[in-house]
Amino acid sequence: MAVLPIIRHALTALALAALAFDCGGAEAATYPTQKITVIVAFAPGGVADTLARLIGQGLSERLHQSVVVENRGGAGGNIAAELVARANPDGYTLLATTTALAINETLFVNKQFSASDFKTVAIAESSPEALVTNPNNPANNLKEFIKAMNGRTINLAIPGVGTGSDIEAEYFLKEIAKVPAQPIPYQGGAPAINATVAGQVDLMATTLGGGAAAQIAGGKLKGLGIAADKRAAVSPNVPTYAEQSYPAFTAASWVGFFAPAKTDPQIVQTLNAAINDIVESPDVAKKLGDMGFDPITGSQAEADAMFTAEVKKWGDMVRALGLSIK
Repeated sequence: MAVLPIIRHALTALALAALAFDCGGAEAATYPTQKITVIVAFAPGGVADTLARLIGQGLSERLHQSVVVENRGGAGGNIAAELVARANPDGYTLLATTTALAINETLFVNKQFSASDFKTVAIAESSPEALVTNPNNPANNLKEFIKAMNGRTINLAIPGVGTGSDIEAEYFLKEIAKVPAQPIPYQGGAPAINATVAGQVDLMATTLGGGAAAQIAGGKLKGLGIAADKRAAVSPNVPTYAEQSYPAFTAASWVGFFAPAKTDPQIVQTLNAAINDIVESPDVAKKLGDMGFDPITGSQAEADAMFTAEVKKWGDMVRALGLSIK
């Protein structure tokens, strides 16, 4: 006699689950129905901010909803990342960030979120890491530069401790080239470039898209090598590391868009398709190319696979260097 109430409760639970599924599916099918907020992990005017505003405008045009861009810089991108990780997973709060999200997974030991708290929507552009020097330096490539240093410690300008440029350069010099280097941190790329142009440091770690490509083209910096599998169209005279007989090694800074992990896959697919369309549009592709960035498009699964691989790659470098921030 007690079986009927049990069955009744079970059927009720199944009905409620089906209703929840139908509501979720309906919301995904009609998404978006309100404004979308893109939280940028860094200050206005930077690479992530610039791309977020380009993409935001394109999303608004394609999805017919307003898109608001908010800057929540601080803690190497962790403040914005934590906000989005804890946001309602409804597709209306997105994170625009850089390689920092992959790096910080290993670098920061006490952060209040992890990479698993996010679903990769799209990674929209990348730019190879590079090593540059003052144009008056007689070396024309890294091989010549390192040989001329003759074992002396290299004063290395970096655009902040724990940045991709810092980690890539330290890893290359210390673990691959096996030469001593002393990182000298600056508050961003522009001050580091100024110090290098002024001859105050031996070498600078940067990305081609961080303003270095324009400075190389203008003769204010000399590119010695890039961490890429082929030369960059924006700086065709700068050789890759592999061309200089170093082991094949690639590293790039990128900008990606992420949603809270439990966001409906259909919503994520909608956003992925829209961002791909924006990046492929001639005007945006040209703007990215002119700034030294390589546009990236691909499915949500491909973007997620890339992010997973990046977390491992940068984590391996962080661990090899023994770096950590509490």
